[in-house]
Amino acid sequence: MTRVVVLGAGVVGLASAYLLAREGHSVTVLEGEPASGMATSRSNGGQLSYNYVAPFAGPGVIGKVPGWLLDPDGPLRFRPDFTWGQISWLIGFLRACNADTALRTTAALLRLAYLSRDTLREVVAREALDFAYARSGKLVVYSDSTGFEGARRQMAAQAALGSEQHALSAAECLRIEPSLAFIASRLVGGIHTPGEDAGDCHLFCQGLERLLRGSNFDVRFHFSSRVTQLLTAGGRVVGAATRDGVHEGDAFILAFGNGARALAAPLAVDVPVQPLKGYSLTVPISGAAPSISITDTKAKIVYARLGGSLRVAGMADVVGNDPRFDNRRLDTLLRQAQATFPEASDWRDLQPWTGLRPATPTGLPILGPTPRWPNLYLNLGQGALGFTLAMGSAAIIADLLAGRPAPIPMDGLSA
Repeated sequence: MTRVVVLGAGVVGLASAYLLAREGHSVTVLEGEPASGMATSRSNGGQLSYNYVAPFAGPGVIGKVPGWLLDPDGPLRFRPDFTWGQISWLIGFLRACNADTALRTTAALLRLAYLSRDTLREVVAREALDFAYARSGKLVVYSDSTGFEGARRQMAAQAALGSEQHALSAAECLRIEPSLAFIASRLVGGIHTPGEDAGDCHLFCQGLERLLRGSNFDVRFHFSSRVTQLLTAGGRVVGAATRDGVHEGDAFILAFGNGARALAAPLAVDVPVQPLKGYSLTVPISGAAPSISITDTKAKIVYARLGGSLRVAGMADVVGNDPRFDNRRLDTLLRQAQATFPEASDWRDLQPWTGLRPATPTGLPILGPTPRWPNLYLNLGQGALGFTLAMGSAAIIADLLAGRPAPIPMDGLSA
């Protein structure tokens, strides 16, 4: 039995703790927040998008950035903080904005996403977890012919990698999802993926925690326990220091996301992660709301039905480690959602959220042991795909920690 210390109780850390505990390891989970899933995992988009993993760093992105930045309602906002972390991340991002890199990244992410899908569905079949889970499918709608044709080419490329998707006309999109009627005049088509899922990430985190507490697993949780330092001796990490003391272990899983860079830096481990701020609104459904997950590419907004609620999410703000609400961004999100699905809710009972999604320049997460410290495992950098990739990332960590080969090729994913 290995003593494993998991740093972070978001969806990535909890998925790791669950699979490791299932294998008989003794697990300690350390989290600076007062409860599980309270930071980035709190109110994300709710879509489990296994087939929509193309990285933000694509060949056409650089040309679009100036227009996005000049548009006050645009999906991207940038505020320099003049730190080397942000500058180096941006350099890496710009270098990744080419077709060859994007193709390799997409292939690696698809492999990881399909592993995650299969692992999550096995967990759902095995455990009694209530997190508004639905295998409802997803429809990505387009308002310009150029974007739609590019999506059709991407669909054809992904078909060779195992994706099952269908290109639909505007009329076919409306037949699948009649609540799109209010934007029918601007639709040119859509890509339908029937095998996509949706769920409430926060409820999933809480469910995993209850499961780990209420079973025969050897798991302990320490909340409001911020890790201040990783202690090393003899070429290995031997402890995680908190204000309440030192937690010793045989292996350490760094799943802190945005906090990982500062924690790993004293160990000469560079973690190229930058927070991308996103926003969401959750409203009770009282009228014609989508039953299928929707992504509106014109507004860069996603919609997911979570039980009796509608989750609306979007934005990617590169503004450093700033957790504050920007009311203008929330207003933009609300205004665009009301215009798209005006009858879905009365739009008065709003649950707003903002979170910092830890992203690498390429969009690929960093998984596995670090070369310098072989018992320090990284499981971070999933960005906006944290919920989608969590179970697959955890499966890789569990296999590598046990000395087994990774379940998928690790090209581009290894630490």
